[in-house]
Amino acid sequence: MRNIVVIGAQWGDEGKGKIVDWLSARADVVVRFQGGHNAGHTLVVDGTVYKLSLLPSGLVRGKFSVIGNGVVVDPWALLDEIARLTVQGLNVTPDQLLLSDRACLILPFHRDLDSGREAAAGAGKIGTTRRGIGPAYEDKVGRRAIRIIDLADPAILELKIGRLLAHHNALRRGLDLAEIDATGLLRDLLAIAPQILAFAGAAGQILEARMQAGARILFEGAQGTGLDVDHGSYPFVTSSNTLAGQAAAGSGLGPDSLHYVLGVAKAYATRVGEGPFPTELSDATGALIGERGHEFGTVTGRARRCGWIDLVALRDACRLNGVSGLAITKLDVLDGLPEIRLCTAYRVDGEMLDHVPAGMRALAACEPVYETLPGWPAPTRGLRRLEDLPEAARALLDRIATLAGRPIALVSTSPERLDVIETAQFAAR
Repeated sequence: MRNIVVIGAQWGDEGKGKIVDWLSARADVVVRFQGGHNAGHTLVVDGTVYKLSLLPSGLVRGKFSVIGNGVVVDPWALLDEIARLTVQGLNVTPDQLLLSDRACLILPFHRDLDSGREAAAGAGKIGTTRRGIGPAYEDKVGRRAIRIIDLADPAILELKIGRLLAHHNALRRGLDLAEIDATGLLRDLLAIAPQILAFAGAAGQILEARMQAGARILFEGAQGTGLDVDHGSYPFVTSSNTLAGQAAAGSGLGPDSLHYVLGVAKAYATRVGEGPFPTELSDATGALIGERGHEFGTVTGRARRCGWIDLVALRDACRLNGVSGLAITKLDVLDGLPEIRLCTAYRVDGEMLDHVPAGMRALAACEPVYETLPGWPAPTRGLRRLEDLPEAARALLDRIATLAGRPIALVSTSPERLDVIETAQFAAR
């Protein structure tokens, strides 16, 4: 197998960071292709916890890592994250990290706008991380964003700041906010430019050259399918396409570079922030799952909402991403539960649905239709062979594969990097 795309098949926080870390031992290059530092990947390596937001997880294994053009980049946050890894003993250099010169910047006033909108929305808020990702993507599609390459040309940078602030200062006047000083912004960007440009380059061309030389590329998605701006639970979504197809557009390679799509899903489900969540548990079982799974956002620290696995949404995710195989994570969190429930359909106003509806009203009205399987008393934590799993745990995995219409490729049984079961389906690829 050469190139693998790892995507979230739920609402993010599926454990992609650990799976990417495990797979990166076999890869030569790891690429982030969308999102920003609203993403959160937690890796546990020999007891040390690494929390990454913008940097590709492959850096922890010393792999050549790329932040693609589809990512929006807060340059100050990027340097802060590099500094944090340095304190933990990982020296991130331009030989290890490449930043696409086509990536667009997140600027301080993007954060202000993001936060202000959420605060003003009240009950209508969508649950953003307030880190400026949405407003930065708005400027990108509005064709007024500042890109990494612009930092190398002061005259062009000044011109683009003028165009950008013509929009934002008018907006801020309408919100009774102080206008942004163009001179100060130019000064701040020029001051940070040398540090950022040290990592910058033509990512698409460099990736193509490495691939032609035989390098195996691992594409690391952020967030999850349920948060995709087109196919997620709109408007409670992120501001980018989170699907496997974005790995091509967001890295500068063609779709023929994507050889295997691995969809990552927990053995249950979680969601952070606002938005519909049909299988959400507001009882003792939900609290127990959250406690065992340490379900708190890496970026925000917010408690995640917990519920049973939703096979309706997972089937849609497999279709949307062209999933080749599934990686099921956090199986051990379900150890000891007397029964496990799987949502197999939705009931909306008496009608049965086998897919996720598009309308807000229908999404909010979805009632889960459950199938119940027995739990298992024996622990699965730390197991690394499929045959060592309790029979009931294997039955759950088989049922997930059947209902999702995709084979199980990997199973994670703890946060530790080596506690992964590789199935025959994946090993044969």
